[in-house]
Amino acid sequence: MKRIVITGMGAITPIGNDPGTFWKNLLIGKSGAGALTLFEPGDMPYNIACEVKEFDPRQYMNRKFIRRTARATQFAVAATKQALTDSCLEITDANRDEVGVMMATGGGGIIEIEHATEKLVEKSWKTVGPFVVPSAMANAASCVVSMAVGARGPVMTSAAACASGHYSILEAFHFLQRGEADVMIAGGTESAISMLTFAAFGNMGPLSKDTDRPQQACRPFSVDRNGFVSGEGAVSVIMETEEHALARGAEIYAEVLGGALTGDAYHLTAPDPSADGASRAIQRALRFSGLAPEDVDLILAHGTGTELNDEVEALAIRQVFGQPTPKTTSIKSMVGHALGAAGAESALAAVMAIRENIIPPTINYTEDPGLGVDVVGNRSIDFPVRRAIVNAFGFGGQNVVAAFGEYDG
Repeated sequence: MKRIVITGMGAITPIGNDPGTFWKNLLIGKSGAGALTLFEPGDMPYNIACEVKEFDPRQYMNRKFIRRTARATQFAVAATKQALTDSCLEITDANRDEVGVMMATGGGGIIEIEHATEKLVEKSWKTVGPFVVPSAMANAASCVVSMAVGARGPVMTSAAACASGHYSILEAFHFLQRGEADVMIAGGTESAISMLTFAAFGNMGPLSKDTDRPQQACRPFSVDRNGFVSGEGAVSVIMETEEHALARGAEIYAEVLGGALTGDAYHLTAPDPSADGASRAIQRALRFSGLAPEDVDLILAHGTGTELNDEVEALAIRQVFGQPTPKTTSIKSMVGHALGAAGAESALAAVMAIRENIIPPTINYTEDPGLGVDVVGNRSIDFPVRRAIVNAFGFGGQNVVAAFGEYDG
């Protein structure tokens, strides 16, 4: 089996618009939550979010691309160009057919659809722009990235709700192992902070109600958790076969060991309370990665901060690892829940934890003894991390777990 490694990283997040700033702020426990600015919530009680700040797409795209693309797609292009620079990989006529793109999103250009519908209803069909469909379609994320950087290998967009960004890394891993490319650009992107999504989530019930204290609102695995805070952003990683990376003298950050995808077959939004699907995903990911439970040093949890999600995830972790569990943390406490980008953000944090032997905290944490999980609460810790798994669980019961390891080549 081919070994697959990570050689480059890019990030646009609520706590930093590059991987270094993102990681630094994770370690100090900085929250990206605050009052909404991307739309006017009116009398809606859900009025906080983890928004990306000070993002200028003109640094990464020309005006034509900007006019014709959604904010989520612009995030993806920016993160990818950062990752390519970081990996010192130049895409040329000689190699572009062997470079693929697997970019994920949950909502795609849902904001563009919302705005176009407003024009349609309030004014006329003639006011709807000609690029609404191509900017809103989910596969725009991967297609525009491929056009922006000239990659002509396999180009796919994964959509697995909140597990999308993590699934893209797992599927890119499979593309590389099958020999369909030498390099894959993989990750997730999302920008779905809008009146429509907040109204829907608000009426569904998973949003945190602590809008008077936004930076403390998301409290994964805490006894007083009451919901997630919406986020946005993008993470892109450069994945290569070990052979290709070594041949060009690339710096290798970590190895992708494997992973698994399972289904709950239970409910459209709620996780199976037995944790069967989640625990099977973890077990299969370990088996496919050649790991035993005791080999895992760190779990980057899905950890949304909703009562049921954290309870089920904790149960799955205990079922697989027993007690004490591996060190566990959820960065959603700081960056919010970025839906299709969430798993990719956690994957980036896992790679950095392996590189630096530091575990970022779950902020706002107050222990819930009933969960039985060893949560790294409130402060980062120095801790040897050789292998980490990342959990991502999406609406519809899609469970994705991938394992990352220290590169020992």
